[in-house]
Amino acid sequence: MTTRILPAVGDIDAARSVTTLLSQLPDAEPAPPVGDSTQLIDTLARLAGEALDELPEVVLVHERIGPVPALELIREVSLRFPSVGVVLITADASPNLFADAMDSGARGLVTLPLSYEELANRVQAAAQWSAGVRRHLTSGNDVFTGPGGTVVTVTGAKGGVGATVTAIQLALAAQASGNTVALVDMDLQTGDIASFLDVQFRRSLVDLALITDISPRVLSDAVFSHSTGLALLLAPGEGERGEEVSDRSARQIVSALRTRYEIVVIDCGGQMNGANAAAVEMADVAVLVTTPDVVAVRGAKRVVRMWERLQIRKAEETVTLVNRFTRNTEIQPPLIQKITGTRVASAAVPANFKELQASIDSGRLHELDAKSTVKQALWGLAGELGIVKESATGKKSGGALVKRNSGAFKNDRGSIGRPRRRRDGSGRGPGDSEGTR
Repeated sequence: MTTRILPAVGDIDAARSVTTLLSQLPDAEPAPPVGDSTQLIDTLARLAGEALDELPEVVLVHERIGPVPALELIREVSLRFPSVGVVLITADASPNLFADAMDSGARGLVTLPLSYEELANRVQAAAQWSAGVRRHLTSGNDVFTGPGGTVVTVTGAKGGVGATVTAIQLALAAQASGNTVALVDMDLQTGDIASFLDVQFRRSLVDLALITDISPRVLSDAVFSHSTGLALLLAPGEGERGEEVSDRSARQIVSALRTRYEIVVIDCGGQMNGANAAAVEMADVAVLVTTPDVVAVRGAKRVVRMWERLQIRKAEETVTLVNRFTRNTEIQPPLIQKITGTRVASAAVPANFKELQASIDSGRLHELDAKSTVKQALWGLAGELGIVKESATGKKSGGALVKRNSGAFKNDRGSIGRPRRRRDGSGRGPGDSEGTR
């Protein structure tokens, strides 16, 4: 049996050494090395999207891979691609590291400098394990085998620009189209998703922070099942406990969620910390919410530049949403796009807070009227981001899903689409002086 091997080695000399040895293994089919953790995950996701059988049997992870540390990368690969055998290449053969590697999901450990016999034995053992897992996966339909759900983060340029309302409505739109959706409140000190949806629940993100292996049962115990069908993972009630959620635990939580849900929407709030920075780095789609005023746009630019300096996310990989938009404002979306260097979403949200006030004050944002122009704009954004399922009447335009028949959405007719415009073309209505919180 041919064993397909994908090395993940950042160092050029080490990659050359690994490739040379792999080419000498019998029945081995080594792929060109990938240079960092992001490239590895993207490559595996692409292959898994084609078919389970397209995935390599063995992935070799070098200890100096980056930017995600090797053990965290092994954990993510093991969670998202359970049929792949992962082997760690390291100079440290201590019992502690071996135990940590096994806990992370590695199937073996190869020490540096590499030896042919040790590498061959570890690769063969990992390949045999992978083959056994794949036989098991193909015999059952309820075991996760795909590349993982889509993760969408929503971050505010500053506090009060509408990130939480945006995250909630994106999650509701995705769920209404038939997806399984988790909504996560990673605004750890000041998270308000529970208040917006009238939820009281004693468990939160903190309950998962210190767990090294998040099983489906552990995850379900920490998640609140909302009446809308959303699975809610809430911020802690005591803001100071947010410090217990580290970047490592955030990665583990996000990885666990994306293996259980088709769409994971994360509200990152308006303040950056290690946990939500890790979420933004892992996200398939990162939305940055701003309002068309000088202070907020400066905040958006500051956030984007910080993400770039910390190598969290590039500006061109970020989607900026303009909230509380009016046509007579001096700062228009094209100017925001130029200032931030991001792509501005075409679905700007109109300034019409009066539509939201009753729902927000009562904690019933999920019952917002389908005729609301704010809701229509945000659900239109969900289509633009591609997180709503395509129906027989749906079309894809420019890679984004546009719903032509709103009846495809359960229990919420007419909610997807552009905000209705007045005859004068202004797109405004009563209450335009106010905006989304």
